[in-house]
Amino acid sequence: MSRQLALAVGYAVPRAGLPSAASFRRWAEAALRGARRRKPAELAIRIVDLDEGCALNRDYRGKDYATNVLSFPAELPPGVALPLIGDLAICAPVVLREAAEQGKRPRDHWAHLTIHGVLHLLGYDHIEDAEAETMETLETRILAGLGIADPYA
Repeated sequence: MSRQLALAVGYAVPRAGLPSAASFRRWAEAALRGARRRKPAELAIRIVDLDEGCALNRDYRGKDYATNVLSFPAELPPGVALPLIGDLAICAPVVLREAAEQGKRPRDHWAHLTIHGVLHLLGYDHIEDAEAETMETLETRILAGLGIADPYA
């Protein structure tokens, strides 16, 4: 599927100990396959620190703290047909803290949050209970295909 996905990964933090761009590609491709997206997709992932994560969450969601992943779906004008699905901002310190607190392997948590974010870009949500169940079931199935345990168990 790599010809189907144009992915840019940017690191605004030191890369030591963080997943490679190839890992993010594998996880994003798994999310696209799991959601049965057959069309080409283009997205960017930016790995941020606490300050940038907090600023983004405050500016776009009105919440004054850094969260694990923020999804910014593309808002294309009518009649513009591009493969752009949007951008993700993933806050490295939050991901690592949550993995430790939840007793998860950091790599598994990175995979989960990448998949979670890509699904948001594709229109999945978890505001309503039924939507949450659909999204969590899909995430769990995609992660299982990567050999990663159910993050909600």
